[in-house]
Amino acid sequence: MSPRTGRAVSNPLGLAIVGLLMESPMHPHAMAATMRERGLDRVFKLTTGSLYDVVRALERAGWIESRETVRVGARPERTVYRYTALGREQFVRWVDELVRVPAEEYPKFLSAVSYLGALGPDGAVAALRERAGQVRASLEEIRREHGEVLRAGEVPRLFVVEAEYAVRMQEAELAWIEEIAGDIETGRLPWPEPGNGWVRAGEETEPEPEETEVR
Repeated sequence: MSPRTGRAVSNPLGLAIVGLLMESPMHPHAMAATMRERGLDRVFKLTTGSLYDVVRALERAGWIESRETVRVGARPERTVYRYTALGREQFVRWVDELVRVPAEEYPKFLSAVSYLGALGPDGAVAALRERAGQVRASLEEIRREHGEVLRAGEVPRLFVVEAEYAVRMQEAELAWIEEIAGDIETGRLPWPEPGNGWVRAGEETEPEPEETEVR
């Protein structure tokens, strides 16, 4: 049990696994394939190792259980899992908690923006413009993948609504980046001269010598 949350399973990937099993029983390979098809690998950190680790943790906690073992052709046997009554109860409780209560998330970009001044005006604009291009490309890909899933008609909009949230968040980030970059270029965002304890990238300052007391 996680000492921080008091929950038997604390890895968010557990939410995705139980959620998929509430649609239908499946083996881990099918879980991973379904998550990638729906773009859930953008929401949950998904690797083969982490998936199997969380599946085992869920089984130990009694949230899921083995339904059967199947073999297709010469492929290795695969264990098909299904959710339990306890798993459904904990899943609903966890989702309700995460939706209701904002959590502190410490994004790396926000950490870097705190020290944007160290790049100097030109460096900051260049870095922001490059990030804007990457965010724009990501937005286009999310919109395309989301549209393809909906047009296929195999998955209800509710099951991929997180993609709409991701689009709104990236749209907001892109708008902010472009606004700040524009403000730097036009001078609406004043840039102090180096000093006051900070320097621009590529600049060095010599530490002040310590005063020694002469006795």
